[in-house]
Order: sequence, then structure tokens, then C-alpha cells
Amino acid sequence: MAGRMPRGDAPPARQNRQTGPSHEERDPAAAARDCAYRLLARRDHSAAELRRKLLQRGFQDEIVQALLDRLTESGFLNDRRFAERWVEAALTSGRSFGPRLRMELQRRGIASELAAEVSARATTEIDEHAALRELVARKMPAFDPLTASDRERRRIFGYLQRRGFSTAAIISLLRAGTETG
Repeated sequence: MAGRMPRGDAPPARQNRQTGPSHEERDPAAAARDCAYRLLARRDHSAAELRRKLLQRGFQDEIVQALLDRLTESGFLNDRRFAERWVEAALTSGRSFGPRLRMELQRRGIASELAAEVSARATTEIDEHAALRELVARKMPAFDPLTASDRERRRIFGYLQRRGFSTAAIISLLRAGTETG
């Protein structure tokens, strides 16, 4: 009868992955702090993202707000740092450019003023035409604007516009091929 509990014994307290009691069974503030540290260890979060995730996990609003204040004061949580890193990654991957950067940052809970400042600073440092050429070469290596059908050119145009590139830069690329600049 291995593995069976004798009658009358209570089951052991539920354990989480770190072999500690579940967050319902211990100090909720400590559990929220541990959860926040685990989330921040994976990647930076904006304060709004971290707040949303902690609330979804069932922590009380007062505990979450106090924790966010402490994390901000100690430097573990910084919206400016998050925004700068996110913009750098988005520009490097070609995921977003220009106004799309600002919109995505605001969607992630970054204040509109900070989002505008960070995205404007980042996009002035990067040549839009070069970024556009690099993205097209990386994502669509077989695309040749000089021999592409109108349908394919419209599809590429829409793809690049959704990424936030300006209409003028896209038209320049499509008209001149890969020799823009």
C-alpha cells in the first residue's frame, strides 16, 4: 500500500515549485514579492504589466500597489528602462518603427509622454530607409520590387505600414528597389 495515506491523517500542505507553501497559505505580501521577483527575473516589465499580472494571480490591490512602490524605489521596476529596452528590441527585430513604437509602449502601460520621448529619441538615431531595406532583405529575401506583381507590392506595402514605417519611405523603396538611401 505504498503511496496511500493512513486514514485520519490530513494531506500535507500544498507545495509550489520552490517547495514552499502556496501563496494562499503564507504571508500574501511575501508571496506577491516572490511572484514579482520571478516575473522580473525573466524580463523587464512596465509597472502596469506587473500590476496586471499580480492582480490576475489573485493578490490584493493594496498589497500589489505597496509592492510596486517598493520595487520602483529600489530600482527593480523602472518604466523608462523597460521602454528603452523594448524599443531597442523592436527596432532590432523590425517589429515596430515610428508611431507604432509609441502605440505599442502605451499599450504596455507606459505613459504617453514617456513613450513619445523614448520612441522619438530612438527613431532619430536610426535611418528609416536603411532599417526598411534591412527588414525587407531579412524577412522577404526573394522580394524584388522591380519585378514584383502589383498584388505582391501592395502586400509588402501593407506589411511595412503596419510595422510603422512612413509611406514616403515605403514608396521610395518600392520605386527604386534596394538602391534607396
